[in-house]
Amino acid sequence: MRRPIAGFTMVEVLVAVLLLAVGLVGALAMQSHAMRTRQESALQTEALQAAATLADRIRANAAQSSAYLGFEFDAAAASGASDERPACAGSPCDPAAIARLELDEFRQHLAALPLARAVVCRDSGAAPDGHLQWPCSGAGDAPVVIKIGWRSRRPDGASASFADAPGVALPVALPDPPTAPPAAPPAPDDPVEPPEPLPIASAGPGGTP
Repeated sequence: MRRPIAGFTMVEVLVAVLLLAVGLVGALAMQSHAMRTRQESALQTEALQAAATLADRIRANAAQSSAYLGFEFDAAAASGASDERPACAGSPCDPAAIARLELDEFRQHLAALPLARAVVCRDSGAAPDGHLQWPCSGAGDAPVVIKIGWRSRRPDGASASFADAPGVALPVALPDPPTAPPAAPPAPDDPVEPPEPLPIASAGPGGTP
């Protein structure tokens, strides 16, 4: 009588190895997805911080808000070269020079983003249908908007570019311009004093005054 063979067959071993390999591949894919999501979140936080910092500076220098409009930066096209940096450390600067200095610092902040692009403009429809877009309306009554984009990777691993839409669009709430105080009412004319009444002569005992 033959004894049953103990242990595992080759097929069982191969199936176990295959299942282990599939589990390892799935774990690596999840780890890679989490890393890409974490990196994208860090880039978005960096872009929001850069936009919020510039927005605070625009509000503080609201009288020169027009000096910030028209700013464009595109690292991929090597545009937005920095002009001569105003020297505001040793001597006071006028508001226009402060605006140039702050835009230069904003440009340096964008260097932390891969192939960053940014614009500052007036736009009344920055996100039609919930999708951000680069073109600006430019209307005079539109709010000032800071738009920033960068090259990144989507969670599925595909490369996402800022060519189609920015990743961040932050409107800047500028303070209302001061209103002139109401004009004082005109001073009333000097009142005209009535003429003094003439004295009335009284009659004497003989009927004569």
